[in-house]
Amino acid sequence: MSLGVDPQDQVSSEALVAAVPVASTKEHGKSPSRIAFDRLRTDRMAIVCGCVVLFFVLVAVLAPLLCAIEGQNYSDFHTELVDEFGFPTIGPNADHWFGVEPKTGRDLFAQWTYGARPSLVIAFVAAITSSVVGVVLGLTAGFLSGWVDRVISWVIDFVLSLPYLLVAIAAVPIVVSIAGGVNALSPQDNADIRFFVLIGVLVFFGWASLARLIRGEVISLREREFVAAAKVIGVPTRRVLFKELLPNLVAPIVISLSLALPAYIVAEAGLTFLGVGLIEPTPSWGQMIAKATTYYQADPLYLWLPVVGVSALTLALS
Repeated sequence: MSLGVDPQDQVSSEALVAAVPVASTKEHGKSPSRIAFDRLRTDRMAIVCGCVVLFFVLVAVLAPLLCAIEGQNYSDFHTELVDEFGFPTIGPNADHWFGVEPKTGRDLFAQWTYGARPSLVIAFVAAITSSVVGVVLGLTAGFLSGWVDRVISWVIDFVLSLPYLLVAIAAVPIVVSIAGGVNALSPQDNADIRFFVLIGVLVFFGWASLARLIRGEVISLREREFVAAAKVIGVPTRRVLFKELLPNLVAPIVISLSLALPAYIVAEAGLTFLGVGLIEPTPSWGQMIAKATTYYQADPLYLWLPVVGVSALTLALS
């Protein structure tokens, strides 16, 4: 009986051992963000959606330049381009790339590009603000427990129990009345007030669900060894919260933020469509949708432009 090693098995074993360091060195030395970015590049759907979002961001940022190239302004009226019944007498052409608005004759391309701005600004500001508030209160409630947890949890339950749509509808006239009333405000002041009220309503209702999620995650993490060790060596509470616990909560925060962005875009368009969101002279996709429903049969492009914009942006973000 031979006790020697089969040369073929030895070669196979050496090849397997040699292959292990090669595979492991690909990830060795890379930061977590670099690893995540490398994986993201292989996801074609994510890349396509990211390009769509980038396109709309560029449209919003470069709206003045794009309108200057076209040679139109979103606030200029061209009543000579509509008939006596208010319907456009022209379609998309070299001067008006998407045609003109019924009744007023304003350029649709200019309105569409400028209309992307409030949707993106409101969505990003509301999503980031509500996420910050929700994370801070969720961390505080879950880690400190006791009466602090009871108070914050009661506030969370109270906010989540409120009827979102009714509060949103009531908030605008209340704030406008406090500011002096519609008759005492200029159209621009009225539009600005509605803009900030809309952000406030979205933030008010957006933070609570994330705070409840973070609170539950912190309760499960606060008994872990690394938290107990930080307490023993006297690490300040603020450092434990934001240096020890927060990095372990990145996944739910990112998921919540990514879901909040498209939800807020749809909410802005929906509230504006109902008449409690943005108004003139602030251009908005929601306003375009609300006005276009009357002229859909005669001018379907007027409605499809904002609908496609909202749908594509929310789908890409989702």
